[in-house]
Amino acid sequence: MTTRDDLIDTLRDFAKTDAAKEMDPHWTYGRRGFMKSSVAAAATVAMPFGLLGSGRAHAAKLPYSPDYGPLAPVADQTTGLPLLQLPEGFTYSSFGWTGDIMNDGIPTPSNHDGMAVIASDASKVIIGRNHERGRSVSYAPAKITYDPTSGGGTTNMMFSPRTGQWVGSWATLGGTIRNCAGGPTPWNSWITCEESSDGPHNGSAKQHGYCFDVPASGAARPVPLVDMGCFSHEAVAVDPVTGYIYETEDSTPSGLYRFIPTEPGRLERGGKLQMMKLKTATNATIEINSTRYPYYNTAVGQTPGATFDVEWVDIDEPNKPFVTGTSYGGVRAQGLIQGASSIARGEGIWYGNGVIYVCSTSGGAARRGQIFAYDPRRETFALVYESAGGVDDVDGPDNIAWSPRGSLILCEDGGGNPKELYGLTLDGTHFKFAQNNANFSATGFGAYTRPSGVRFSSNSTGSEFVGATFHNEWLFVGIQSPGITYAITGPWDNGAL
Repeated sequence: MTTRDDLIDTLRDFAKTDAAKEMDPHWTYGRRGFMKSSVAAAATVAMPFGLLGSGRAHAAKLPYSPDYGPLAPVADQTTGLPLLQLPEGFTYSSFGWTGDIMNDGIPTPSNHDGMAVIASDASKVIIGRNHERGRSVSYAPAKITYDPTSGGGTTNMMFSPRTGQWVGSWATLGGTIRNCAGGPTPWNSWITCEESSDGPHNGSAKQHGYCFDVPASGAARPVPLVDMGCFSHEAVAVDPVTGYIYETEDSTPSGLYRFIPTEPGRLERGGKLQMMKLKTATNATIEINSTRYPYYNTAVGQTPGATFDVEWVDIDEPNKPFVTGTSYGGVRAQGLIQGASSIARGEGIWYGNGVIYVCSTSGGAARRGQIFAYDPRRETFALVYESAGGVDDVDGPDNIAWSPRGSLILCEDGGGNPKELYGLTLDGTHFKFAQNNANFSATGFGAYTRPSGVRFSSNSTGSEFVGATFHNEWLFVGIQSPGITYAITGPWDNGAL
């Protein structure tokens, strides 16, 4: 077993490499360095450190069926349990179960959520992972804890693609609330997002509702990025060409936000926050402090391919959690008053091939979800996919990610049981890729006890898939409860992912 000291030595060796220098924005991501490195990352997949999904990809006119075929139970190579159903030829190994002791001696926190590959070299991959926990005691050391009365945060994991083995994990941030998703950055970090605006008004030691920048190489400084807004954050996507950061909000109505940093790669230096406004006739109104304001609601009346021109309105007070006398967050209200547009529960967001893909978990006529594409070069916003709500349709897409071949992977978070993982090509073709098969009850494969002593005995097939993220021939994904992370590989050339 890899010890904490072994892991620290590995990280120290890693930090001495030329590639690792790119993990520190102070080395290579000044204003000019960031722009050059970002453009290079967007143009090639050969760099030792590149934003996942930013390389060449071709999704149109696929010369094969996008579907990998029927799903069947497959045994986990770590435990031997049939935790997942996958297409023929795919294998996986589990890691980082809730309660497993990490290399720093801390038990792995529960409530796994968003993840991303945030750094890699020829022999290892580092993954940032969220833990969507609420008010509790921080599991992390004091120096990386923001609020000791809050139980959320992040952990990092290390994986060896060459051997297919998990190497280790460690705590990187604690004392936050409901870390739902986030996003990878070109400077090799994980921006984690709090899905809460909890604060001293209801007993928290500090105000919450912020983003935090967590480095791949170590632990985060627990400093909130206040200018990115105080609201119910979900996820972020960084455009590596401009350094702009796009943010989603898990509310209804919710905004799609754009953060323009004062200096790309140095988010603590602040910047400007804006909210998207579509150039079209309004179709809804909202009451804020006894006044009704018109805005455009993208959750209704859409057809696939519908495209809108985009403009942006400024949010003058990004650190305003509330508007007095209303139930609306202060950031969201500032945008809606100016006619900014909304989506229904903005959740997953990902950069791929020059486009920002945005997930509306409960949008559409069936209220089962929509996927939009924002093109920052053309300033357009288009509907790619809307779930019709059928048996074989996606039910509540949440976390999303861009695949190396140029499709999307969608983590399902709807009411169905068992939960599934879907592929989506950019022509709107969707297919089931994986199914949660983790049934530890007496009607499944029975109770299971980890080496940590933690025992699992419930049917967890209804737990959502979370944190899908690709690295070459590997797909990393988790289930939120009981909290398990998987590394999946197989015959990717047989389909669209």
